Amino acid sequence: MAIKSKRSSSSSRSKSLDAIALLKADHRQVEQWFSQFEKTNSANKKQQLASNICAALTVHTSIEEEIFYPAFLRATGDQDMHHEAIVEHAGAKTLIAQIQDMSPSDDYFDAKVTVLSEMIKHHVKEEEQPGGMFAEAKKSDMDLRALAGQLLARKKQLQSTAEAA
Repeated sequence: MAIKSKRSSSSSRSKSLDAIALLKADHRQVEQWFSQFEKTNSANKKQQLASNICAALTVHTSIEEEIFYPAFLRATGDQDMHHEAIVEHAGAKTLIAQIQDMSPSDDYFDAKVTVLSEMIKHHVKEEEQPGGMFAEAKKSDMDLRALAGQLLARKKQLQSTAEAA
């Protein structure tokens, strides 16, 4: 009986693994870290969380820009939505670079992480809302399962490159 439930659980996991599920999982992880950041007073914990957030967002923005967004643009032709997402990423990348060069004892560290959190919340809401990029991608002819494989492979590659650095 336990083997059967393990099988059905893993098969339902593989059925649900599409590009949007993968990207949403990244969103939930980063939201969790932002929430923990807001609640802690420990400088060490803040530094670790900020590092996790910045690393995850760097990888996430890369896989979206390299793989998901071009596929979305080809499938939907929606340049406005595509361009807005790219511009939002550019703003986030600027703050990420600044945060990575700081420590919790620096002026503006907490403020920059907080503003990054707000920017990401806005960006995620726009991607995930009805009529947003993810909803439009689902309505299009994008092969979301094939894209998931590409996104996951590139994500692993970027993470291992970052770990080696």
